[in-house]
Amino acid sequence: MRFWAFFLVLLCLGGCASGPSGHGAAGMASGRQENLSAKVHTELAAGYYARAQYAIALDEINKAQAADAGYAPAFNILGLIRAELREDTQAEAAFRQALALHEHYSEAENNFGWYLCQRGRHDEALALFDAALKNPLYGTPEVALANAGICNLAKGNVSEAETFFFRALKRVPDLRVALLGMADIEFRQGRALAARNKLNQMGDISNLGASALWLGIRVARVLGIREDEMSYSAQLRRRFPDALQTQWLFLGQYDQIGGLL
Repeated sequence: MRFWAFFLVLLCLGGCASGPSGHGAAGMASGRQENLSAKVHTELAAGYYARAQYAIALDEINKAQAADAGYAPAFNILGLIRAELREDTQAEAAFRQALALHEHYSEAENNFGWYLCQRGRHDEALALFDAALKNPLYGTPEVALANAGICNLAKGNVSEAETFFFRALKRVPDLRVALLGMADIEFRQGRALAARNKLNQMGDISNLGASALWLGIRVARVLGIREDEMSYSAQLRRRFPDALQTQWLFLGQYDQIGGLL
């Protein structure tokens, strides 16, 4: 899910310093003096990753690792990049190295968990989210909470997913991925109007991802709100022409659930 990965990197840029990556926290907690050059190049890599400029991002990671071969946040971002490139062996190795370098690295636990959940390894992913959430110093637990909700939903644990989304929204009431998760659950349970309300809380539909737009289409059809259906459909066709949800739209396969991954 590109939207959520991008959100993770925004967190990184705000804090790698505190980030998906928690650069400063990782360096200090492990008792190592943080290397400024490694930090800067890792942050640059995160920015290029967010813009899908993976070759440049990898070059920045190489520079970061040349400056400090033991800099855990560089391996964390490397894992995200390799995962996006579908280089799974390298991605997993990078995440594991980040955790080996810094044992209680919650941001890396969360990112590795997200990677595993996307690969259908739900139990392993949920264990990592749980580990991240046990760290009282984790700066963005709402991220792991929302990811645990998505992973439970993918596993079919609707009640558990709802609990995690609720906890995430209690911390950050406008957290869009958690709102989408709750909207999905409301719709699955036959509460289309409640689902519509949650989608509306997510704001301008021009910023929604393919999964949210597809859910919006299905909700609007059930409620008979033709204007909403047309708006969501137009956004999906224009912005995500190659998405699976767009294919379902063209084929009229409105019974396809889609999921949030």
